[in-house]
Amino acid sequence: MAEKYNTKCPGVKRLMREALELAEATDEYCARPLEDNLFEWHFTIRGPRGTEFEDGIYHGRILLPKEYPMHPPHIILLTPNGRFEINKKICLSISGHHPETWQPSWSIRTALLALIAFMPTPAEGTIGSLDYTPVERKSLAIKSANWVCPQCGNIEVLLSSTAAKPPTDEEQTVVNQIAFKGEEEQASKPPAESASEPQNTQFTPQVLESSDSTTSFLDQLTEILVALLVGAIGIFVYRRWDAFAASETTDL
Repeated sequence: MAEKYNTKCPGVKRLMREALELAEATDEYCARPLEDNLFEWHFTIRGPRGTEFEDGIYHGRILLPKEYPMHPPHIILLTPNGRFEINKKICLSISGHHPETWQPSWSIRTALLALIAFMPTPAEGTIGSLDYTPVERKSLAIKSANWVCPQCGNIEVLLSSTAAKPPTDEEQTVVNQIAFKGEEEQASKPPAESASEPQNTQFTPQVLESSDSTTSFLDQLTEILVALLVGAIGIFVYRRWDAFAASETTDL
């Protein structure tokens, strides 16, 4: 495969190094590039112990951009599992849906560890997520061992009995910190009632402001009318008085 790619390219060098590091399958995960495409990998993971996925073996694809590791991979599950939609890119903060959270120091192994760790988490309506019941997930987990990949064959034999090396401090920190972006967005959304309150609050001052303006205008108009009326009365009285004074002078 090396002959097909420019080995001086940082992305190619990085993927070849990771392929060597992940060449030996473990009891938790395995991953390797396709024979004819270094930028598409297939992986297999075992469901996390102590959960409804414990007996499951799940297979998927990792699509890596040419800019890897500067840009994140896309992760796609192929085996029905009840947690993630199949044949759909998963919305993880470590996946291609959110390049703003990706760190070049993360790797394919980091992504697999994160995927395993977050399988039991609530879906919360995130992209590519499902909320099957525990009973349905357990049933799918049992059936998953018989799933066959057109390229990799029976996935049950892809994992080995070799224990995976413990996560490094950095990997463990990443796994602990990674969260579904959609969950963060869901948590940040205000309830429907709260969302309507600002609208009502904003509407109320507008009504009050309009009432105040109308009242002020009426007050001003009233003052003008009163002033005009007083002026008219004053002129009328003045003219009557002037006419009376003139008649008195004539009589004298």
